[in-house]
Amino acid sequence: MEESKIKITGKEDPKVGVYVCWCGINIGGIVDVPQLAEYAKTLPNVVIGKEYKFMCSDIGQNMIEDDIKAGLINRVVVAACSPRMHEPTFRRACQEAGLNQFL
Repeated sequence: MEESKIKITGKEDPKVGVYVCWCGINIGGIVDVPQLAEYAKTLPNVVIGKEYKFMCSDIGQNMIEDDIKAGLINRVVVAACSPRMHEPTFRRACQEAGLNQFL
């Protein structure tokens, strides 16, 4: 089975997806997560702003992967807990969806 890859040439406009995690109550107990996700949609090149209780879960990763596979986004920003904990998780999700993991 051939893997489909999202082609990023640098000529296309960035379509950024911003995914804000509650991290249970770690972030959600301090930050107004829904408001932050809505605000993100007002920023230049941001086409998606979503929030979820645990973005590092399979459901959260699938949200990102589905948006990439649908061609809705070609860049990813995850606002979550320490990158030391979950950066590899989100890089892998991007890569598995066919996007360069560094975008």
